[in-house]
Amino acid sequence: MKRFVPTAAGRSKAMMVAVVLGTTLGAGAAQAAGPNPKAVQDISKYCQACWRNARLPADRWPDCTQDVFTRLLERVEPTRWDTVLKDDETAERREFIRAVDAVKKRVQRSRKFSALTADTAAYHGRAENVVRDEREAVAQAAAEVLSPRQRRVLELTADGWATPEIAAELGTTVERVSDEKYKAIRKLRHYFGTV
Repeated sequence: MKRFVPTAAGRSKAMMVAVVLGTTLGAGAAQAAGPNPKAVQDISKYCQACWRNARLPADRWPDCTQDVFTRLLERVEPTRWDTVLKDDETAERREFIRAVDAVKKRVQRSRKFSALTADTAAYHGRAENVVRDEREAVAQAAAEVLSPRQRRVLELTADGWATPEIAAELGTTVERVSDEKYKAIRKLRHYFGTV
């Protein structure tokens, strides 16, 4: 099957043909050389099921279906549209499935890269401020109530070090590190009144 790759002018012409075709078929007019109206209806239903299963926004379904019809107009003879849902191994069926997949993936990608709202950005900034303020409060409390060794154990723990790694770094035993960590956390809880 020879594949036609349209230019920009060809795409706008194909869009116009798709709009006119959809309007004509929707009004119930019969066309001798056009697609079978039942095939158009079946393709539309199939597309809606695809959009629902892909969890595309319902308000995008008509546009997605229109895009599929536009791609079909470019690649498949309208008189052959009745075969796209019947036969699994035809070139028309493969073109139809490619069209559905391409439209679905384009819409899914556009959802992933949508811009954040100002509210989201403002909330993100507040969350960072809260975490920074809490860490500063803990650092200040640690300087007041913890020994240098306990502060170091908590710093390494906060940086993601495992207890055996901390023990090796400080030249002590795992049990001693666990004990220091427990005592440090208890002192900080008492300091903040959460005991």
